[in-house]
Amino acid sequence: MISINAALPASSTRIAIIGAGAVGSTIAYATMLNGLAHEIVLSDVVARKAEAEAKDLMHGSMFVRSVNIAAGSLSDCKGSAIVVITAGAKQKVGQTRLELAAANTNLFRELIPGILDAAPEALILVVSNPVDVLTYVAAKLSARPQRVLGSGTVLDTSRFRSLLARRLNVAVSNVHAYIVGEHGDSEVPLWSSAQVANVPLRSFSSPSCLPLTERDRREIFHDVRDAAAQVIAAKGATNWAVGLAVVRILEAILRDEQSILTVSSLLSGYHGIENVCISVPSLVGRTGVGATLPLPYTEEELAALKRSAELLRGVLTQLGF
Repeated sequence: MISINAALPASSTRIAIIGAGAVGSTIAYATMLNGLAHEIVLSDVVARKAEAEAKDLMHGSMFVRSVNIAAGSLSDCKGSAIVVITAGAKQKVGQTRLELAAANTNLFRELIPGILDAAPEALILVVSNPVDVLTYVAAKLSARPQRVLGSGTVLDTSRFRSLLARRLNVAVSNVHAYIVGEHGDSEVPLWSSAQVANVPLRSFSSPSCLPLTERDRREIFHDVRDAAAQVIAAKGATNWAVGLAVVRILEAILRDEQSILTVSSLLSGYHGIENVCISVPSLVGRTGVGATLPLPYTEEELAALKRSAELLRGVLTQLGF
């Protein structure tokens, strides 16, 4: 391992990030800014890339809390509290996340055993796409599903809330609404439980904003669902918002917040959904994913969530899981 700063005490928090591309390096940067870890290990199949990113981040260490930045291999994940996986084939223009499934599943067959050998007690946070499929693959290959979670629709939920806030002319912190299901084309907006400052969205209005129309809803959801494709078409990758979303999950874990986040995890008996990783509002803390939130669903929303789960189950079956 190439260490950039001096050694740290044994009590320090180490986070390992596998994949030092646009997403992995942005997660490292956001982690530094938030002061969540004393040590960050970057690993990439192109070692020189990880070394360069670590060095570049180190050059800004004067402006953040004390942190050790290192570039290393899978074996250098040893002692990590959390291993974040961003490695894998990138989504190309016009390509769906599910089309990445086979190639990235093969990669995970190599990665997961190496991570477990180095850091058997670490939580594994999957960010690589298709995140729900790969979260399931990681859970099964590790044989410890309770220690594996995916970034799921945390980013989609943020997109949803930010677009609603802009349309309604209110602060995004006052908007409470969720995207559930697949992090992809079959994701589901939960309009029925959406609120603005405890006021149901369906009846919310203000002097500067009329209630949402059905057309408004369609346009907002279209922009949420297709956001990644729009950004990828323009600049080749998404990285900033997903980096912030992942660090929000890391924060909830490391600070044992028991925050409600739409992470992807293995569901069993959730409204009849079994044996698939999918995103629903869940408590997230130091041990990973806890209880799921018993949100009320309309019949239409629940049917859409089950279709999303069936789609993912079909992909997993094709992959041999």
